[in-house]
Amino acid sequence: MNLRKKLFALFFLSGFCGLLYQVVWVRLAFSHFGVITPVLSVIVSVFMLGLSVGSWAAGRWIAPLTARLKISAAYVYALSEFLIGIGAFAVPWLFMRGDALLLPGGEMNSVSYLFNSALIMTAAVLPWCLFMGATFPLMMAFIKERDASASSSFSFLYLANVIGAVAGTVLTADVLVELLGFRRTLAIAGGTNFVIAAMAVTMVSAPSPQPSPEKGKGVPSPFSGEGGRRPDEGSSWIALILFITGFTSMSAEVIWTRAFTPILNTTIYAFALVLAVYLTATAFGSFLYRRALQRNSVVSNAVLAAGLAISSFLPLTLNDPRMDLRTFGVEVSLFPLCAILGYLTPKLIDQYSQGNPNNAGRAYAINVVGCVIGPLIASYVLLPQWGVKVSLILMAVPFVLLFAAYARELKGAIRIPATAATAALLVCSIWVSISHEEKYPGGIVRRDHTATVISAGQGMDRHLYVNGQGITVLSTITKDMAHIPLSFHSGPSHSALTICFGMGTTYRSLLSWGIKTTAVELVPSVKKAFGYYHEDAEKVLQNPLGQVVVDDGRRYLKRTSDFFDVVTIDPPPPVEAAGSSLLYSTEFYSLLKTRLAPGGILQQWFPGGEGPEAQAIARSLVQSFPYIRVYRSLTGEGLHFLASMQPLVAPSVDEFVARLPQEAKKDLLEWEHDDIRTLAQNILSKEVPLEEVLGNHPSRMITDDRPYNEYYLLRRSWARARRTLHPSDIQR
Repeated sequence: MNLRKKLFALFFLSGFCGLLYQVVWVRLAFSHFGVITPVLSVIVSVFMLGLSVGSWAAGRWIAPLTARLKISAAYVYALSEFLIGIGAFAVPWLFMRGDALLLPGGEMNSVSYLFNSALIMTAAVLPWCLFMGATFPLMMAFIKERDASASSSFSFLYLANVIGAVAGTVLTADVLVELLGFRRTLAIAGGTNFVIAAMAVTMVSAPSPQPSPEKGKGVPSPFSGEGGRRPDEGSSWIALILFITGFTSMSAEVIWTRAFTPILNTTIYAFALVLAVYLTATAFGSFLYRRALQRNSVVSNAVLAAGLAISSFLPLTLNDPRMDLRTFGVEVSLFPLCAILGYLTPKLIDQYSQGNPNNAGRAYAINVVGCVIGPLIASYVLLPQWGVKVSLILMAVPFVLLFAAYARELKGAIRIPATAATAALLVCSIWVSISHEEKYPGGIVRRDHTATVISAGQGMDRHLYVNGQGITVLSTITKDMAHIPLSFHSGPSHSALTICFGMGTTYRSLLSWGIKTTAVELVPSVKKAFGYYHEDAEKVLQNPLGQVVVDDGRRYLKRTSDFFDVVTIDPPPPVEAAGSSLLYSTEFYSLLKTRLAPGGILQQWFPGGEGPEAQAIARSLVQSFPYIRVYRSLTGEGLHFLASMQPLVAPSVDEFVARLPQEAKKDLLEWEHDDIRTLAQNILSKEVPLEEVLGNHPSRMITDDRPYNEYYLLRRSWARARRTLHPSDIQR
């Protein structure tokens, strides 16, 4: 393998590992510190900060370091990759140790817990990200050692890196985690980094790259080429554009994730699709730039700015629900913008650096600083204040201004139609944002940094939507989540906890027992919507026995010192939703047990049928609790799992009714026409044998490492293939 191919392979593998680390470390952070926006912000910001500082520092110090030590930059690069590989094994351990140290005893308030968590996450992740950021300037320094004329080495490495990131996105989401789990997936990445380090050491003795003939002429080097820099295009201007492209692209990615949820759903694969389209288009744009560089036909920054201005409005206009383009609309709308960014970013860094590692490190750092700030602005300013549609328009404004700055350089044949297209798409985007067909007639929209919440409907047909996904409806089932476990509780009940507030029905029902009740809800706007669904909401919220805490349920259990007689959980649908396994896993149940009072009962709601996911949840409960009973809901859709460390003795109908306080009886009958005895008999008659739910698949279980319900693509594809090949085989 010649040096050029080896370099490409190294940065392909490096890009694969880098993307894998970001995805898996975010998920591990969620499991240890809570599925909350600040945790995501900390991990992504620290990751990007490490890339930025590492790139700047390596570019600045690699030349004097190699001169003093009299070694090749390839050795320093190899050391960086080796240390990144160590991080694959160190980060999970550091998260685990930090999690254990957070609460040595006693209760901690949410702000203190978040602050200490942020310190732990930063200390655990930042060092390895510094080494990741260093890889570009370090390898550029090695290329400069071998070829002093190299002026476009960054774009060469960037292309390989982004293609590797595409592979990392697809393989991690679609294959590796489902087959191996998170920790073994990290082990593969760590091993790959060790291989990269070994390969880098061997490059020192490899022959230098040779010129390539092109149409009878010698091209000076595969790393040379004119990036198309305008004579008066100064470094400061290029740096500003790099910051703008980093800022807008990453903030737009955050907005896209929320905007496309109603189209793509909330599964892992929906997020992976957006990221894969983004990276694939970026790689395609980078490929076009490298090819143009070889042919000395690089597109000018002015033309690219015009393309950015036009394409920046497509994600809004092409995904208008009235067009009904669905997934195709998402893919088509994102590709042009991301491809142009993929062309422009390496081009600008080539222009800025001219192959100099110090300049490249500085330019890349500036771009990444924009990537750090952009998501924070999108999450905490744009989306809460203006929502998805206006935020998408605002994110297009920097590109329109960039086009305006370059407009005088364009010929009329390009400038006039580009200006017309930009203006037309701007008008169209504004029209889409203000004339959108009312999907939720009479609905009330609330926004915050975590989600957009819509309350819609009337009477018993009221609905709750979070980011366009239906979460719950008014139903006696949500009342049963409170009344069933409390009726099973043999001793006097004093306290209860409900995780996932929803419409507040379960919380309201728990309070009807006259006991201290805590509700935990992740989305602040969901709590504010309580009054839409219950006329007595204000009275309920003023009940001195109750409190509603805005937090992640798992995180709350870690930081509270309270014990509960009943804990009831109603995870958000669908069952496959990203992050939902953290409320179904064996580790979660082990944590929950520590907060159950003696004789306490867990009520776990599962909205699906008795399929593989229900089997996995049942198996996880069996691993955690010695006593479990299962009841179908009143409608026959969904299962109530009851679990305890003490025997669960089902009450008779008379006992069930007798244990209900008068207010609880009124609450249970609020939406029913049967009398209390008939209703109690219906509830108790729907028990399902645990063995029937468990099935014969002992390996089906949900853990933090193997989120069975979230990662399902391979097994469902295999099941469909089997049914197609063997229609008579109906066993799953």
